[in-house]
Amino acid sequence: MKAAVVVANEDVQYQEIEEPKVTKGTVKIRVRYSGICGSDIPRVLNHGVHFYPIVLGHEFSGDVVEVGEGVTKVKVGDRVSGAPLLPCMKCDDCQQGNFSLCKHYSFIGSRQQGSNADYVVVPEQNAVPFESSVPYEQGAMFEPATVAIHGVFQNDYHSGEYVAILGGGTVGMFTMQWTKIFGSKKVVVFDISEERLELAKRLGADEVINTKEEGYMEKAMAITGGKGYGFVFETAGQVPTMHMAFELAANKAHVCFIGTPHEELSFTQNQWEKMNRKEFKLTGSWMSYSSPFPGKEWNLTAHYFATGQLKFDQALIYKKIPMSQAQEAFQLFKTPGLVKGKILLSNEEEVVDPKVVPKVTLPSGEKVPCMGMGTFGSDRVSAEEVSEAVAGAIRSGYRMFDCAACYGNEHQIGEVFKAAFDEG
Repeated sequence: MKAAVVVANEDVQYQEIEEPKVTKGTVKIRVRYSGICGSDIPRVLNHGVHFYPIVLGHEFSGDVVEVGEGVTKVKVGDRVSGAPLLPCMKCDDCQQGNFSLCKHYSFIGSRQQGSNADYVVVPEQNAVPFESSVPYEQGAMFEPATVAIHGVFQNDYHSGEYVAILGGGTVGMFTMQWTKIFGSKKVVVFDISEERLELAKRLGADEVINTKEEGYMEKAMAITGGKGYGFVFETAGQVPTMHMAFELAANKAHVCFIGTPHEELSFTQNQWEKMNRKEFKLTGSWMSYSSPFPGKEWNLTAHYFATGQLKFDQALIYKKIPMSQAQEAFQLFKTPGLVKGKILLSNEEEVVDPKVVPKVTLPSGEKVPCMGMGTFGSDRVSAEEVSEAVAGAIRSGYRMFDCAACYGNEHQIGEVFKAAFDEG
């Protein structure tokens, strides 16, 4: 089978590797989509893997194609999402149902072969079925959705309070929705991106606040009548938002840090004193599991995705990129602020059959297809990236391309066309 293999730092190669085999109690999944998690980025770009070579990927969806002896929970043909944690089931934490805290665990996509491949084999209990009405793209979002709801449970959430969501990323959007589903007085999302704040509104946020704007804190407190927020969820893992959580918390509030910081974090004496004076409770949240494994987080996600109450918006996805181009996908993260949303690595061929595309006849008698691809993008991406996209479009069946000298990429695109003509 083919897989995106991390062979060295910043080096992901699409290679032929041995196809995994089912054993007793396991299932083989044909991967449709595999999401790139924030934790995968340092693994590829900053020597963060446990070993080389390794196939990453732990946010995934696909179809069950084979089951091992004794499997009863799922059957061939089922759509499933994958719960990546493999707890030992023997330690004190596991025995108490605190699987996320297991110290003897393995993990699909970091400690053993993950889902950035044609197939992945997982234990039966790690395959979470979902309805056929739920798209595979959504199925690949189960893991971040369960991380969000686990944080809600960790924070002893109850209805009827003002809720602050700090960070409008994927986990933040799902946390906001869970607090709405379970009842809230008003949910407010905080972020620095107007694009993400608009998405938050579409997904159900009552209010949004851009923290780059002057006077944002006064505006935020005014929403609550100056009392502050009964529940605060920090989902960005950024030092400023962690400090902000202490400011926004009401007396006797519940504050949960879901986001993981990637730099040193400190608080001033005055900031820390707010926790004492407000007597708010501060808790952390790690991963997304409960008893019976993988837990209510995964069952509820499958249920609320199926009912449509947990909403999905295509804007949650930044790009869908073929698995064969995983190297290029990870390189996008080297440009700060470029990637807004989830990148999904796809094993689905999105092919356009040129024969079924309507054509128009030019005055010269030549026929051209009515569907084409524009090649402007110099305001956001490089000429090389545009030419790579054109090459992929040609392979997918596109035959009309809109080019112009002012785009500044005609030379590179011309080389792509020449290569395509040479290949026939």
